Amino acid sequence: MADLILVDGDKVIFDVDEAFPPAKIIVQGSCEFSATGPATLNGKKICVDGDEKKVSVPATYTTPLYSIPGAGTLKIQSLEPNQKATERSTGGKKVLLKGAKFIATFEVQSPAQFQPPGTNPPQLDQMKQYVGTGSFEPTNQKVKGT
Repeated sequence: MADLILVDGDKVIFDVDEAFPPAKIIVQGSCEFSATGPATLNGKKICVDGDEKKVSVPATYTTPLYSIPGAGTLKIQSLEPNQKATERSTGGKKVLLKGAKFIATFEVQSPAQFQPPGTNPPQLDQMKQYVGTGSFEPTNQKVKGT
């Protein structure tokens, strides 16, 4: 099925409010595609297979138990089949499409902490990553690919 083609500067939206349980993630900036396809659409390079692997955005997080914030990076783990064109390509790579939700990961670099009562040292969250979802917000609202 046809869907909107993604281009340079399109937003990557991570579902931080509901999709990374039990972590509550706060994004530390905006996240946009940096397209590498040789073809252009309305003067912007087209996103191609592999561009999603370069997406990363810093974030902080807490959990219900670990209330002292930790830090990490949100990344796209994998795209759904409907987010890669089957018939359209540029530079030998499949064109990326808006599609459904992609699988995302939050990779912990600095664990969130829990301070137990008394003089005990803080306990660290042992999770190395949290898995969630995300979607794309295309600026192109007309041209579709299949």
